[in-house]
Amino acid sequence: MSAEPLLRRLNPSTPTHITASSSSPSLPRPSSSSTFNSRRPLFPSNPSTHKKRSTTGPRSWIRVDAVSGASSILEADKLSIMRRCDLPARDLRLLDPLFVYPSAILGREKAIVVNLEQIRCIITADELLLLNSLDSYVLQYTVELQRRMAAAAEAEATGAEAPDRLPFEFRALELALEVACNYLDSQAAELEIEAYPLLDELTSKISTLNLERVRRLKSRLVALTRRVQKVREEIEHLMDDDGDMAEMYLTEKKHHMLETSFLGDHPALAYSSAPGAGISVSAPVSPASSPPDSHKLEKTLSISRSRQDSVRSSENGIEHIQELEMLLEAYFVMIDSTLNKLTSLKEYIDDTEDFINIQLDNVRNQLIQFELLLTTATFVVAIFGVIAGIFGMNFEIPLFQQAGAFQWVLIISGMGGFFIFGFFLWFLKCRRLMPL
Repeated sequence: MSAEPLLRRLNPSTPTHITASSSSPSLPRPSSSSTFNSRRPLFPSNPSTHKKRSTTGPRSWIRVDAVSGASSILEADKLSIMRRCDLPARDLRLLDPLFVYPSAILGREKAIVVNLEQIRCIITADELLLLNSLDSYVLQYTVELQRRMAAAAEAEATGAEAPDRLPFEFRALELALEVACNYLDSQAAELEIEAYPLLDELTSKISTLNLERVRRLKSRLVALTRRVQKVREEIEHLMDDDGDMAEMYLTEKKHHMLETSFLGDHPALAYSSAPGAGISVSAPVSPASSPPDSHKLEKTLSISRSRQDSVRSSENGIEHIQELEMLLEAYFVMIDSTLNKLTSLKEYIDDTEDFINIQLDNVRNQLIQFELLLTTATFVVAIFGVIAGIFGMNFEIPLFQQAGAFQWVLIISGMGGFFIFGFFLWFLKCRRLMPL
C-alpha cells in the first residue's frame, strides 16, 4: 500500500502530485465551478441573524408600591414583566406603545391589565407598574395615586374614617378610569367649542375653506367617538360579567392563597378551627388506630376547608362585586355623558349638512329655472333669425316694393315672439316647473 494516499487522507490540504500511468483509467476531474458550488453554503450566514429578533430592549416603568405608595423607576424587558406579573405575551402587547390597540381592561389571575388612552399599566395586589412616558397625564396619575394613598394611610393612622375602603387594585383602577374619562371629556369639550361656531359660519357662508374645516372636524369627531365608545363597551362588559369582576379582586385572592397555604402547612390548626371538630389534637392515638384516623382527619379537613372557602367566597364575592359594580357604574355614567355630547354634536353636524344640501338644491333649482328662461328667450329670438333668413333669399316679391313693409314685418314678428314666450311661461306655470 502506498504511503502517498495515506498522507493525502491525513492532510487533505497538502497538494500531491500523482502521475497517471497508462494502465490506470483516467478519472474525470471536477471543474472549478462545480468545486466552488459544492463548497458554497446553501444559506449564507449573517452574524446579526443569530440574535433573537423577538427580544426587545428594556422599557422604563414607574413602580408604585401598594403599601407605602413610594414610586421608583424600573427598567425591565418584556420577559421579566411576564414572569413578574404572570401574564401572557398577548396581554403585554396591549401596553406596547409601538402598537395601536383600542382601550381594554383585562382581569387575570394575579394582575389587571389596563389600557385606557395614555394610561397603560399593570395592577397587582402588591404594586403598580405604569408604562413611563412624557405625557402629562401619566405624571398626573402617579402623583394623584400617591396623594390618595397617603391620605388613606394618614386617616387609618389617626383612626379617622377613610373616605373609601377600597383595596389597592381598585384605587388604581378607579384613578385610571377617572383620568381616561376626564381626558375624553376634555377632548369632547374642546371639539364642541370649535365645532359650533364653525358650523354656524358655514350655514351663513358656504365656501371651500369652511367645508374643508368641517370635513376635518367630522373626522376628528368620528375618531373620538370610536374611542369613547370602546371605553364605554369595556366598562359595560365588566359590569355585565360577574366572573370578570370577581377575578379582579386581587387582594382577596392573595389573602385566600396565603390562608390556604398556611392551613396546608398546619393541618392541626385547620382541624381544630373546623366547626364540629370534637376530637382533641393533642390526645394520644394508638398505633393500631392511626391509619384510619389519619384518613378521617384529612377528610374532615378537606370538608371544613371547602365549607369555609365556599361561605367566604360567596359572602365576600357578592359584597366586592357590588362594590366594584358601583365603582364602574359611576364612570359608566360619566363616559356615557361624554358619548351623548359627541352624539349631539354629530347630529348637529348632520343637520347642518342637510341644511347646506337644501340650500345648494335651492340654488341649483334657481339656476335651472334661469336656464329655462334663457332657452325660451333664445327660441323667441331665433324666430327673427328665421324671418331674416327667408327675406334674405335672392328672389323678388311685390312686398319688397312697398314702403312700410319692413316695419310691418318687424311688428308682426315681435308680437309673434312675445306671444310664443308668454305661451311658454304659461305652460311652465301650469306644470309647476317655475314659480311665477
